Amino acid sequence: MNDLEPQIRELRDSSRRMVRALGFLSDDIVECGLSAAQCHALMELARRGRLSSAELAKLLEVDKSTMSRAMRPLVDRGLVDARSRASDRRSRPFELSERGRAKLAEIHRSADAQVGRALSTLSAQQQSVVLEGVRLYERALHRAKAHAEVQIRPIEPSDNPKIAQVIRSVMTEFGAVGSGFSIEDPEVDDMYGAYGDARAAYFVAQKGERFLGGAGIAALEGGQSDVCELKKMYIVPAGRGLGVGKALLDRSLDAARRAGFKRCYLETLGHMTQARHLYEKGGFRRIDAPMGHTGHFSCDHWYMREL
Repeated sequence: MNDLEPQIRELRDSSRRMVRALGFLSDDIVECGLSAAQCHALMELARRGRLSSAELAKLLEVDKSTMSRAMRPLVDRGLVDARSRASDRRSRPFELSERGRAKLAEIHRSADAQVGRALSTLSAQQQSVVLEGVRLYERALHRAKAHAEVQIRPIEPSDNPKIAQVIRSVMTEFGAVGSGFSIEDPEVDDMYGAYGDARAAYFVAQKGERFLGGAGIAALEGGQSDVCELKKMYIVPAGRGLGVGKALLDRSLDAARRAGFKRCYLETLGHMTQARHLYEKGGFRRIDAPMGHTGHFSCDHWYMREL
């Protein structure tokens, strides 16, 4: 049983009831005469100005065909103007008309009144709890959606240039350049070949064509036979906060266990605070001195964990 199953069921039940109460199951939103997608399209056009159907689809997180179907009635009713760009006659960005602005004001008045009536039944403290909870849940939904689009897989020969670029860009970002840092390791340009040993593994995180990071394990050079090292774990800024680091760490530690290692060592820098927080949350504990013969004498923080 999933430890979160009771919370999942309760949140889903509450979400369903909230969707019904807000009128989102109707073909048209109550009192607005428009679908939810059409209401949100008007809001985004008011907020951002002229937008194409593809841009609106991306903002509303729907497919392009759904967005196109939603926009046609808005144009027909004169709520939105569609004008071709002089530079590209095939592109017809939308913009809000005066009638559309008036309709949007009506939508906001109705929605504000609906939400206001609900909030008025709560104390000030309860209102704060509701607002913070909704914010947290919305952010969590977006993080989960972004994470679901990320693929964690074993490295392939064709990945070498991309992961080398990730390693070098992140190390440069944190000033880990020069002697004593792993950016100087020869393996950076052939990560696939460097982790081909039976007791080694390297994984990459990829979203579409973009590489977000990588991490792997191998026997700790100069260490005991049951100790591995977490190696070359780097995440580009676009991959941070999405759970990519945890997914790479979990995959690497699983590979270490399968390879028969009993402990995992890593070395990092004190100012890489986000990475150190991830390691500590993942069960790593600080140790006082480096282990093995990695050659990375410029690192100043060392960790170990039992597997």
